[in-house]
Amino acid sequence: MARWVLHVDMDQFLAAVEILRRPELAGLPVVVGGRGDPTERAVVSTASYEAREFGVRSGMPLKTAVRRCPDAVFLPVDFPVYEAASATVMETLRTYPGTVVEVLGWDEAFVGVAVDDPVEAAHGLQAAVLEATRLHCSVGVGDTLVRAKIATDFGKPRGVYVLTKDNWMEVMGDRPTTALWGVGKRIAQRLDDVDIRTVRELAHSSEEALIAAFGPNTGPYLRNLGRGLSRATVDDTPWVARAHGHETTYQQNLTATDEISAAVRALSDQVVADLRSEGRACMRVHLKVRFAPFFTFTRVRKLAEPTFDPAVIAQTALELLAKLDDDRPIRLLGVRGEMVPPEGGYER
Repeated sequence: MARWVLHVDMDQFLAAVEILRRPELAGLPVVVGGRGDPTERAVVSTASYEAREFGVRSGMPLKTAVRRCPDAVFLPVDFPVYEAASATVMETLRTYPGTVVEVLGWDEAFVGVAVDDPVEAAHGLQAAVLEATRLHCSVGVGDTLVRAKIATDFGKPRGVYVLTKDNWMEVMGDRPTTALWGVGKRIAQRLDDVDIRTVRELAHSSEEALIAAFGPNTGPYLRNLGRGLSRATVDDTPWVARAHGHETTYQQNLTATDEISAAVRALSDQVVADLRSEGRACMRVHLKVRFAPFFTFTRVRKLAEPTFDPAVIAQTALELLAKLDDDRPIRLLGVRGEMVPPEGGYER
């Protein structure tokens, strides 16, 4: 029997969970995000397929979403409910006979199976998840993780799609490089700068040219990505967090020094609470700041020695902010604490 990679992705996960709680919303445009108030600063976490028909997308400001779909039902994010649903999904995948499960997020996972008919296995997983949760999922079938992940989008919603070395170039070759998992607009623009615009062109490009443009690691990685090449086995090693962070989008811009300092201290306290639960101290502080109207910067600094002291983390973040030498109003702040590795290092 051949080994296959299945990528299971829940359809419109947060919206679907909310529709289970409120069946009267079925068939309506539903948007989940923030506190459910489209007049506030927050972004779309998930939009139902009906809302997506109006151009509403994840990550979009709620204010934009309501302009595109004024009749949408806006709901607040309810993390505990989604986490419970996610736990049931993942447990269902793990207990399905013969699976190895690598969790990617609360609504998606890679599932390794050794079967003669991977499509039959995919339908079996869909049925098991539906029975356990009353939620639908799509499944991508591939011979590598990259191909399985990309295949899922072709199967949505509620479908199964197979993408392997046999049909990779036929399906993907003429698509833009942004169709590849992990290639965003910035990488695509840099590829465009060296006359690479399609997946086919990337796959057939010179490794030497890519190394010259992107470096000895990223260059070959991108070329392999264009060929659909990646790890072919699912790894169920438990994921160990490398960092914990918190960020807040403020309803009113922060301008005063004391309110900015207070906001950074509050975020640092939250970060330290998470670090203490892990039992691993902070060794690097990451700052994220978004100035009005929408200019985002990130900075990082390694600490002289690891710490659980929120005051040290807050002061470091404030120093990183000061070095930006930017006095524009602040609409978002984020503080992230990168932890010392666990004993023996990270397995993955």
